[in-house]
Amino acid sequence: MGMITWPRAAVHRVTVERDLPVPMLDGVTLLADHYAPVGAVRPPTILVRSPYGRRGMFGRTFGRGFAKHGFQVVIQSCRGGFGSGGLLDPLGDEHDDGLATLAWLRDQDWYGGSLAMHGPSYLGYAQWAVAPFAGPDLKAMSTSVTASQFRDAAYVGGAFALESSLMWTTLTASMERPFGGASALFIPRRTRRAALSGRPLGELDTLSAGRGMPFFQDLLTHHAEPAAYWGRRDFSASVGEVEAAVTMVGGWYDVFLPWQVKDYAAMRAAGRRPYLTIGPWYHADVRHGRVANAEALAWFRAHLLGDPSGLREQPVRLYVTGADEWRDYSDWPVPGVREQRWRLRPGFALSPDAPADPGGPDTPVVPDGPDGPDGSDDAEPDRFRYDPAHPTPALGGPVLLGNSEPRDNRRLEARRDVLVYTGPELRRDTEMIGPVFADLYVRSGTGHADVVVRVCDVHPNGASYNVCEGVRRLVPGDPPAGDDGIRRVRVDLWPIGHRFRRGHRIRVHVAGGAYPRIARNLGTGEPLGTGSAMVTTDHEIFHDPSHPSAVVLPLVPS
Repeated sequence: MGMITWPRAAVHRVTVERDLPVPMLDGVTLLADHYAPVGAVRPPTILVRSPYGRRGMFGRTFGRGFAKHGFQVVIQSCRGGFGSGGLLDPLGDEHDDGLATLAWLRDQDWYGGSLAMHGPSYLGYAQWAVAPFAGPDLKAMSTSVTASQFRDAAYVGGAFALESSLMWTTLTASMERPFGGASALFIPRRTRRAALSGRPLGELDTLSAGRGMPFFQDLLTHHAEPAAYWGRRDFSASVGEVEAAVTMVGGWYDVFLPWQVKDYAAMRAAGRRPYLTIGPWYHADVRHGRVANAEALAWFRAHLLGDPSGLREQPVRLYVTGADEWRDYSDWPVPGVREQRWRLRPGFALSPDAPADPGGPDTPVVPDGPDGPDGSDDAEPDRFRYDPAHPTPALGGPVLLGNSEPRDNRRLEARRDVLVYTGPELRRDTEMIGPVFADLYVRSGTGHADVVVRVCDVHPNGASYNVCEGVRRLVPGDPPAGDDGIRRVRVDLWPIGHRFRRGHRIRVHVAGGAYPRIARNLGTGEPLGTGSAMVTTDHEIFHDPSHPSAVVLPLVPS
């Protein structure tokens, strides 16, 4: 099943007006470039608002790319960069500045009365910041690898997404350099060096970016009480109010995917009909950009020019990893999928609680006896010690910059601070498509701890590739503990669309860290930015009949 491709034929020549001044409500002036198709009379306008500049790649791909197909395009630099006035307050001004830009657009004699918005990541967030309030002339939106709020990606599971947050902060420190140039290529390396330095988190922006960065300090300061800071930066509550037609492109390994599919769900709950495409991509992967631009062109032609010929029939298109094929569906989560609990068992085994087809060809080989699926096990809990002075690392997993594709995790699995549960060899291909979560019974030696859960696909040669993962930060009283100190902990993992092939095995990791992707938990509850004292934490994971720890996977019935 092929993806939409960008048409090659250039229909229009393109003219460009550069550095148009756009006044904001507080008197600051932002600059924009206007691309117009020669011969088209007041055609629809596509607005792109970017903190990364408006020339180079953005001008070629978004400006000329859409204008040659008959659209006007306005690419604006957000405040504080690339000639636009004011100071960059990341995420904080996009609502007011976006609405002021729309008011300016409507006053231009070339504006034709209909509008779309486009762009990935921060550019997509800037769309959500104004979309519910934009008015009826906003007909369509095309967003990719983004979400209506970034708070939960910064504090994933309540922990701090150190590596990605530091990467973006370092990128903004060199914003005036050409985006995609050598400086951006070295950011992951510089960030990792800083993150692994062992210094308190509050010093890492200076180590990585060369100077203190207010946004990074704000992230640290507001970690414990995020509501006040993030209130005007969170537009998730109004997603269902967006009347424009929305198409979304995401990646299985993207840092924003869990919250992107929540935006999709919010629109569906409000009776909207968005489109969703998820491919085998990570955040900085150029492949999703080509798909997003091609799908945006078809989307804009349908909703602004009245030509739906380029649209697919089904709204949801997913690339199923492991099967290596595209599938179209009517909705997300995929209809017919059911939750299947894979229980953690004694002896570090893993097995489904209730096979979909007992005795059928898709039933895994599950051993009988005390560690079988009949609920008769009464095993002691499994234990590991997490030492923040030597934090458990991560091999792969979603990160903002750099390659987040799956990696062989056998080296990680050899560590004493990682519990590894492995299922039986699968008798036939088994597909899991949808949300994933872990339901664990945990007792920790300190009130402050992290629980990291990862699902891997074990190949016949023993290679163990990460498929999805998640983290939950525990604090005293959340979740509450029983009289025995045991807490029932839900860990939300990234959603998946994956085929575990015949002869492969499903494997689950349980650990206390994923460093430096997630900031190490010091075990003390000290403030995130300044804490330095460290306490080791002993973890117990229970899997007896009264505490049936499991990972819940979305099984596609065969």
